[in-house]
Amino acid sequence: MKLNGRRVRALLATAAVVVASTAAMAADIAVVGGRADEEFWNRIKKGIDDARHVVEANGGTVNYLQLQSYDNIGPDAAQLVRTAISQGADGIVVPNWVPEAEDDAIKAAISQGIAVILMNAGSKEKADELGAINYVGSDEFVAGKAGGTYFVENGATNVICVNTVPGAANLEARCAGVIEGVTEGGGTAEQLPLPASSFGDQTAIAEAIKATLLQNPEIDGVINISATDGDAGASGIMQAGKQGSVIHGSFDLNGAGLQRIQAGTQTFAIDQQPYLQSLLAVQLLASHVDFGTKLPTSPVLTGPGIVDASNIETTLQGVERGAR
Repeated sequence: MKLNGRRVRALLATAAVVVASTAAMAADIAVVGGRADEEFWNRIKKGIDDARHVVEANGGTVNYLQLQSYDNIGPDAAQLVRTAISQGADGIVVPNWVPEAEDDAIKAAISQGIAVILMNAGSKEKADELGAINYVGSDEFVAGKAGGTYFVENGATNVICVNTVPGAANLEARCAGVIEGVTEGGGTAEQLPLPASSFGDQTAIAEAIKATLLQNPEIDGVINISATDGDAGASGIMQAGKQGSVIHGSFDLNGAGLQRIQAGTQTFAIDQQPYLQSLLAVQLLASHVDFGTKLPTSPVLTGPGIVDASNIETTLQGVERGAR
């Protein structure tokens, strides 16, 4: 078919409109996350990197904004949200760690037409309150309660939940769930709050747990609020001479903790599957921005799952691939 000049110009104009329309739909997603030196957030990063392939295939981008420390976690996370706004993000994935510090920034993003998904820390109720389109992650209270129940079912009736970031909503919920699970099972439990500066300080955490166990010999269960803290918890239990007599659990997974479970020196871990959190959150948000889709399921829960001697070998297979 022979095309005249007018026809060619019309086709080129149509193509330009299609290209412009496609570019306009391409999602630029910002993800707010924790420190880069933690295994947990490395699993989050793998999920982001895998989701990035889908986003980029549709012409979009993914920008990962990470905290440098947890000393000022709420205001720092809020500032990263504002950074994402200033960078022109179409969508933001963000943990709602400290609502009173972060909510205004999240509302500011939504008021400017930026789509938001809460990930890792938050709830369906908080997402609805803020106007976010969904929450992807674990229900921290439910996860904690599962851990508390596990303690009682395995013989521990006096449990401490060691919290190194007191005030962080998701971690407070974890300990509250543990306490309820143990209490409903007929035991007693309480939170042991440590200064936020102790997060990641293996020596400080180990010393605090050692001292608490020696001062309170009736304690027969210890749970740490993160896998990294779990490493210090194991050290503190050993230093107190309580290995074998204290059931030890942690939230989340890392290599050292899984090795302890395999060896029998740590009893269990509560897995919220962080790889799935970021993989699903980024893809759901990009699809919403690009194509107007919305998942009717809310929240999208990725946990809890108990990892112990019964399923440790299967879990380790996922570790080898970098996803658990």
